[in-house]
Amino acid sequence: MMSKFLTTLQKDWPLLLKAFWDHVQITFFSVSLGVLIAVPLGIALTRTPRLAKRVMAVLGVLQTVPSMVMFGLLMPLTGIGKPTAVVVLTLYSILPILRNTYTGITEVSDGYIEAATGMGMNSLQILFQVELPLALPVIVTGIRLSSVYIISWATVAAIIGGGGLGDLIYTGLDRYNHAIVLMGAIPASLLAIVTSFLIGRLAQCATPRGLRRERHV
Repeated sequence: MMSKFLTTLQKDWPLLLKAFWDHVQITFFSVSLGVLIAVPLGIALTRTPRLAKRVMAVLGVLQTVPSMVMFGLLMPLTGIGKPTAVVVLTLYSILPILRNTYTGITEVSDGYIEAATGMGMNSLQILFQVELPLALPVIVTGIRLSSVYIISWATVAAIIGGGGLGDLIYTGLDRYNHAIVLMGAIPASLLAIVTSFLIGRLAQCATPRGLRRERHV
């Protein structure tokens, strides 16, 4: 099996590189759009707690819908290929980031807010100079979770022509060729592990020094 895998890898490595790059692109665009939507929405929801529960509930329901169903629902509107894949994966990426943004900001100690108010800061200054910096490690953790999920779910996008490493996995399954399946599955797994590690390190770097010391105590 290993020799067949290495032979297949040596022969089809250009195909692997293309599939890997497509997978990275799909994941990057989906998570980036998720961040652009979820972070501002999460900030807004901290100011309207009642609405926050409803929005979280709706997104929670969407999260439970199987990805194949979502692809099927959107295909009549967006067709097949990467656009549909990116739209669906973006929807799936929103909830973890939104939830962590909301949680990170709402859990900022009232003492910090009161101290900032006492210093004469307005609401925007408090948000950008106090709340967001303190909530940033939690937000980055949400981005980390979302990224790992999307890397995994992006393999399914191959069914609707989205490309990526899923193409190799489904081609291998169709041909009963385990070497081709591994050529798609192993890089996808490694990509998820490396991405999780790197964003985890970023979360540590984003943690204010004072909070780092408190966590080590």
